[in-house]
Amino acid sequence: MDEILTIFRALADPTRIRIMLLLLKMELAVGELAQILEQSQPRISRHIRILDEADLAERRKEGSWVFLRPGKTQALETLHRIFRSENVVTSEQAISDEQKLATVRQKRAQMAEQYFAAHAEEWDAIRSLHLPEDKVEQAMLALVKDVHLGHLLDIGTGTGRMVELFGPGAEQVTALDNSPEMLRLARAKLLAGDGSPSGQTALTRKTELKLGDFSRLPVHDGKADSVIMHQVLHYAQHPEAVLAEVSRVLGPGGIVVIADFAAHDREELRTAHAHARLGFSDDSMERWFQQTGIDLVQSRTLDGGQLTVKIWVGRKSDLTRIHNNPAERDNRPTENRRASA
Repeated sequence: MDEILTIFRALADPTRIRIMLLLLKMELAVGELAQILEQSQPRISRHIRILDEADLAERRKEGSWVFLRPGKTQALETLHRIFRSENVVTSEQAISDEQKLATVRQKRAQMAEQYFAAHAEEWDAIRSLHLPEDKVEQAMLALVKDVHLGHLLDIGTGTGRMVELFGPGAEQVTALDNSPEMLRLARAKLLAGDGSPSGQTALTRKTELKLGDFSRLPVHDGKADSVIMHQVLHYAQHPEAVLAEVSRVLGPGGIVVIADFAAHDREELRTAHAHARLGFSDDSMERWFQQTGIDLVQSRTLDGGQLTVKIWVGRKSDLTRIHNNPAERDNRPTENRRASA
């Protein structure tokens, strides 16, 4: 009874109902809510505190920004029917708020475009050294095509490309990055790319974008079924420590897919692009996997440029293969498995 009374009190204000209607469409920053509702941030924060206390909304800090999303109260599922009823969503106020929400989404997209334009030169400089990215993506998909992704953790999500690629096959996605700017780009890109006016497709609903570092993953032990690290590990000063964290969050039988450079001697990447490691050898990767309780079950070598791309697949279990069909497994020694893209 107390919970129901708390929820009804929390919703006994037009502004808080408007906030809930907006949060059911997409995750929003406090400043964005203030802009849409045309109220001061302190006033919005007071409303948010009441919704948070009723478990109708929850706050998440991302750098200097605070984002809001629907809470975890079980009553929210029942309230959805009211929030989505025709007399609510077609009201003059709801339509006005929806139009302002579209402006927020447009601003996010413009911010992403400006960032990409400003950094295109440095990204292109690295990409020109290896084969086209779509070849790497195709190889990654092929290696895990029969794998149950379950709860997918994308470490170093950047612009969210791995979420777009693997997210549809997962039940839940946590996309992690240590840069608030990159998370904002990923959020804008995912919303802009789904084609939905509200941004609430199946992929965006099941994806949580999270600020965090790969050396201290903000995920509980054994809660991930699969982990993707795409061109991320070479930024780690201690890759073995990162893999120990990956092993910690993986449940039994969980898989990890790492796409990165093979060992190379392009020293300029340290200074120009902050690479802590100049690629990795198969021996090093296999040793780190073994030390962290992960079996290296398959790898691919993708030639086609000045830098060679490697894909390593490991499983936290005693299983020796990924695919159900033995004919799909490459039984050759890891260092001899090579695939031309």
